[in-house]
Amino acid sequence: MVNSFSDQFEVRRLSSALGAEITGIALRHASPDDIDHIKALLLEHQVLFFPEQSLNQNEHVALGAQFGILEDHPNLGKDDDSPPSIFRLTASQGGIADEWHTDITFQPQPAKMSILNMIKCPPIGGDTMWSNLYLAYAELSEPFQTLCRQLTALHDAHPHNHPEQTAVHPVVRSHPETGQPALYVNEHFTRRIVELSAPESDVLLRYLTRFVSQPRFTVRYQWHPGTICMWDNRCTQHFVLNDFTGERIIERVTIMGDEVTAYEPHQAQPYQRPGPLSAASRHDRQLYFHFNPRPS
Repeated sequence: MVNSFSDQFEVRRLSSALGAEITGIALRHASPDDIDHIKALLLEHQVLFFPEQSLNQNEHVALGAQFGILEDHPNLGKDDDSPPSIFRLTASQGGIADEWHTDITFQPQPAKMSILNMIKCPPIGGDTMWSNLYLAYAELSEPFQTLCRQLTALHDAHPHNHPEQTAVHPVVRSHPETGQPALYVNEHFTRRIVELSAPESDVLLRYLTRFVSQPRFTVRYQWHPGTICMWDNRCTQHFVLNDFTGERIIERVTIMGDEVTAYEPHQAQPYQRPGPLSAASRHDRQLYFHFNPRPS
């Protein structure tokens, strides 16, 4: 199905859950009105794909700057030949982020959105999937929704070799523009439900992080070089399929500074393990030191 959004844009939905492909615009020449239309489309579809754009790095940065302040990735390496706000990732033999995740949730103010430029990709494999976190929350039973709204979760940068970088966010967040509730835990960065014991947390997190990956919540996109992709990091997770050989090169800019607000106020207190901390209670120790940091 192809819908006309305006005299210029054509919008093709890619799945029932989320995602749309947009044609009829050259992003390098996008006007302020065009950007406003794209922002509205992003709120509606959560992830957008613009084929056959082939932006250079300066055009990519200029496009991203129209959506907010760009920031470097806090932990991953930089290409010295690229502009400061461009994060370039070259993957061969399947070296990619093949766990479901929302970007940079280990920071107090995670990414709002990202804009990816597919530079080079294998002819087969290396697709990316996104999951709709509004829909995942909505499909939980009402008692389970109530439980999740009362909880927060500890996130860390252990996948980047920085477990000391931690942040606590609500398990159910409110999107600052739509006001909708979204499930906000992921298998890559979320370590612990703050208000539960470690064994209880393990059970709940295992269930929630698997739940969001159900096919009915997702869209899968097959890449072609020159495609630009934008996604709302506040209500989606994504996953790159590790099923390819050869080279896959992306460049990405990220709009940072999102304030994470709970969908509902809650009174539950952080879990405190009785007795002394021990080496056998790694997640309890991590939780303790998040709330009681060592003097620097």
